[in-house]
Amino acid sequence: MKSLATILILGTFLSTLLLTPAHGAEKKAKAPRPPNPAMAQIQDEPGLPRVLLIGDSISIGYTVPVRNLMKGRANVHRIPANGGPTTNGLANLKKWLGTGKWDVIHFNWGLHDLKFMNDGKHQVSLDQYEKNLRELVKQLQATGAKLVWCSTTPVPDAEMTPARKNSDVIAFNAVAKKIMDANKVVVDDLYAYTLPELAKVQRPANVHFTDEGSQYLAKQVVKSIEAALGKK
Repeated sequence: MKSLATILILGTFLSTLLLTPAHGAEKKAKAPRPPNPAMAQIQDEPGLPRVLLIGDSISIGYTVPVRNLMKGRANVHRIPANGGPTTNGLANLKKWLGTGKWDVIHFNWGLHDLKFMNDGKHQVSLDQYEKNLRELVKQLQATGAKLVWCSTTPVPDAEMTPARKNSDVIAFNAVAKKIMDANKVVVDDLYAYTLPELAKVQRPANVHFTDEGSQYLAKQVVKSIEAALGKK
């Protein structure tokens, strides 16, 4: 019979084996992702007009290029989040607008509204999208800012998750344009602008754009903002 001391030594050895990670199993904690510069808070340069960008991840992509192109000419802010569908806009717009004065608001909703959910339906139906967008435009007009509606960019003909159809982009854009025309809101037609160059500027089988594509979008966004500022 083994002595008590031997049993205790074996027990300690086995416990150490069980509690010690296998070779290579220990992983370093992942470093936190650096903050997206598009979400950085902007310190206004006095005397320059204030511009607000509202939109989804497409607008997140072109935010920094727009800021760079308008440096010294405008203070370019954006909402501190992905704008998501119109339902998200209705829930958060007042908070996003804050209490400051905006000279130009360049805005878009649509890409998230028209995506298909697990039940096979759009996240926001076309009829509800129209109602929501009308209310959002009403709230934006109350700011006194010059408004620029940005049409939703094309969806590639490919299998994606979540699923989207470009025919829906066209339909949702048509409804949006009807609302903007009725309210005399200028349209920055990024759909028409990107369509001829889509293969060059958009990622394969993806609604998002390459870095060069975001730069390409930014040039048109800046053009529309400058035109709006000139009309104030």
